[in-house]
Amino acid sequence: MAKPPAPKTRIELLQGTLDLLILQTLQWGPQHGYGMTQAIRIHSSETLHADSGSLYHALHRLVRQGWIRSEWKVSDNKQRAKFYSLTAAGKKQLLAERSRWERLADAMATILSRTKEGEL
Repeated sequence: MAKPPAPKTRIELLQGTLDLLILQTLQWGPQHGYGMTQAIRIHSSETLHADSGSLYHALHRLVRQGWIRSEWKVSDNKQRAKFYSLTAAGKKQLLAERSRWERLADAMATILSRTKEGEL
């Protein structure tokens, strides 16, 4: 007898959402990749998990776009790590991404609040 699938407790990130989470995390200060994954996990009450492959791919893309910069530093545990920080362009992009996210959340809330077509 086959086991039923385990319930999904993790939420898959929508395309583009990881960029917003990275920019927001870096608004709190420079951070290395592992620190960002921990911040996302902890500040989302263990709901969101950014896998390292997706995170580092997004970090490299954001550096190429000029929204973040990177530099090698020594971490708190005395290991060499690449730290990322927001650029001025990244701060502007964060504001734009947050605005877009808020519009999406409002639209989703409106749709989800309808009991049936045509009613609120």
